[in-house]
Amino acid sequence: MKRSEIIFGLLKIPVDIIAILGAAITAYELRKIVEPIPGLRFPVDIQIFQPFNEYMRFSAIAAVGLLVIFVFSKMYSMKITITIWREILRIFVATSVWLMAIIAYFFVIREFPFSRLELGYTWLFTIVFVSFGRIFIKIIQRVLLRFGIGKINVMVLGETKTAMLVCAALAKQKEYNVLRIDNGIRTIADLETAVKSLRIDEIIQSKSSIEKSDILQFCRENQIIYRFIPDLVEAQQTNIDVHEINNIPIIALKPTPLDGWGRVSKRIFDIAGAGLGLIITSPIMLASAILIKTTSEGPVLFSQRDNGSPVMRIGQNSKPFRFFKFRTMRPGTDDMRYTLLASQNLRQNSPLVKIKNDPRVTRLGRFLRKTSIDELPQLLSVLRGHMSLVGPRPHLPEEVEKYKNSDRFVFTIKPGVTGMAQIKGRSDLDFETEMKLDAYYIRNWSIWLDIKILLKTLAALFKGYKE
Repeated sequence: MKRSEIIFGLLKIPVDIIAILGAAITAYELRKIVEPIPGLRFPVDIQIFQPFNEYMRFSAIAAVGLLVIFVFSKMYSMKITITIWREILRIFVATSVWLMAIIAYFFVIREFPFSRLELGYTWLFTIVFVSFGRIFIKIIQRVLLRFGIGKINVMVLGETKTAMLVCAALAKQKEYNVLRIDNGIRTIADLETAVKSLRIDEIIQSKSSIEKSDILQFCRENQIIYRFIPDLVEAQQTNIDVHEINNIPIIALKPTPLDGWGRVSKRIFDIAGAGLGLIITSPIMLASAILIKTTSEGPVLFSQRDNGSPVMRIGQNSKPFRFFKFRTMRPGTDDMRYTLLASQNLRQNSPLVKIKNDPRVTRLGRFLRKTSIDELPQLLSVLRGHMSLVGPRPHLPEEVEKYKNSDRFVFTIKPGVTGMAQIKGRSDLDFETEMKLDAYYIRNWSIWLDIKILLKTLAALFKGYKE
């Protein structure tokens, strides 16, 4: 999902809050007017007028309730292709449900502390103000789309009549930029060249010389949205996301729930968890830093190689980032893993290097590794947005160079401080099993799964070893 879609999806929340509270204030002030429309009189009873502070306190609580209804009504979808008329219809329905809930609440408690007309005004102005807020956001999106900002670059594969109809329908939508229609694309190599040169965000496949499974694998490796035009049998399958373009069913296969709001909620969870983790572990980190400095020569943090280059790891979308952890080895021994100690590598048939009873590790370093205290500085990388609390293991660039194309699926999301592989065996796992665990996590992510993995990691820390 494009970053602009996420930004506008998030922007709807503060705009809605301002609109809802603005509607409440407007309703409160309008109710003071005896004759809002010439010839239409509404006598004002001062007895039922709440003090403004109390009224706004209730309005703020009611606004939170309406936002919850909006969430369940899927009104915070980050897709820019949703029409404004569909959004206004959702606003009307959700606000009407909200009004009924408020009336039911006051019916149960048998109190109605403010004017019923005031409540009617609030309902009406909430619909109007929220709708205008969504229209305002839509206008900004449309202006940016004219300059090519936020447009979805889509490639349609397949020289079929149906594919041409889909292209024609997409071409009429300002949100899409149809760049190519299966013009000479016969192999994955051809597809890769076209995707890189045209910066494709989404691929829609009809009948093509390339198998769906191959295109799906390619899209997962390159973090591209994959959709396909199904035949009659495929259209009957369940547990898929189906859209329509010009009355033609299009099936979307999502590689991970970590898209849209999933991505936002995980980031919020990461920031809160990393911040709390740094506060709680700061005494441990301070004590570790002092012990490292006093028991061996060299820096406290391992962030620079023996040749002076920074220690890097490969993150989301295959982008490198600088990596920090407490130093657990003697200075000047890092490069030995590829020379003197290469024959001791436990993973001979793996791109990863792991050495049993590594002689480079200090006595303190063994304790730090055993308890995973050496990884605590990675919480800073989580706050910076390079890592997540939970995710695949961050690997070295030289290790990633040996990956098969299918292994690159792990770069769909950010690497984690801990993850499925760490709680299921850590160093004892073979590379293929580790990739399968990471793939399972990516496809089945949820906040609850993150919490479960973190709790198991904490349990392992207290025991002094990983499960």
